[in-house]
Amino acid sequence: MLDELREKLRPFCVKAVEEGIPAEEVDRWIGQARPCAVLTSGGDGPVAGRFGGPLLLPAGVPDPAYPYVASVDLAALPEDSTDLPLPPAGRLLLFASPWYISDTANHGQAVYVPAGTPVEERDRNAWHDHDIEGGAEAHAFRSLPQCELRVRTEPDLPYYYLPDWSSKTLPGFPHAYELTEVWGSARDRRPFQGHQLQIGGYPDQEDSEVDPLNDLASRAVQQAEQGYWGGGEPVSGAVEDWVLLAHWGPLLHYPEGTDVQWGIQRADLAACRFDRTFTTVYGNP
Repeated sequence: MLDELREKLRPFCVKAVEEGIPAEEVDRWIGQARPCAVLTSGGDGPVAGRFGGPLLLPAGVPDPAYPYVASVDLAALPEDSTDLPLPPAGRLLLFASPWYISDTANHGQAVYVPAGTPVEERDRNAWHDHDIEGGAEAHAFRSLPQCELRVRTEPDLPYYYLPDWSSKTLPGFPHAYELTEVWGSARDRRPFQGHQLQIGGYPDQEDSEVDPLNDLASRAVQQAEQGYWGGGEPVSGAVEDWVLLAHWGPLLHYPEGTDVQWGIQRADLAACRFDRTFTTVYGNP
């Protein structure tokens, strides 16, 4: 699989060297490549999930507090399509409020439903505490995608070039900015395949200079300290203790350039504690 990923990155490598980046640095950069499962509304891969559809949850699971976005059939993901320790089967349900971007609160959640678990259909509007038939929020909710998702495995590279705001570049990569610029151009040349959800890989955020997981981790710590999230359990602010669970770039009219990141601590993922997923929303209006 690693050889296949490197082969897919060959056009990026050629372009990066053409831009004057030392070949040795380019080679070390692609050494950071991670596999990710890209689920799209187009393509010819196997069906591995869907945006929207009926909300099916076990009887003991409370109604989610956020709009229902997508479900992923973990058993349908290709082997080694991510480097995350995901369960081999069952469904991962993702929830988020993609139009809330003005504060540091948690804006979503993830629910894991093990294979064979009895489920019941729930009201997809139960997250809202009042009638959502009218208004801009109701329109935004109704405009969320509803479609099957087909999966393919892709390599992913960092799309940020600062480890934190106090640094000038990623350690060991003096051309990190140029490398992310080339990677952004390479990704933009990929055929557009409609609505898309990514499992694993690196976080992706428009106009990002610092690893978005830094922001996600710091927000999670802040919300935990204020008693709004985390259930009183320890929360790490170290970015290396977190991984990207999923990324979604919803095609919204407002705010444009929206990115939703679901992050989870490595230890929580290993323990299947998907209730400990923290969600951030970024918008570039």
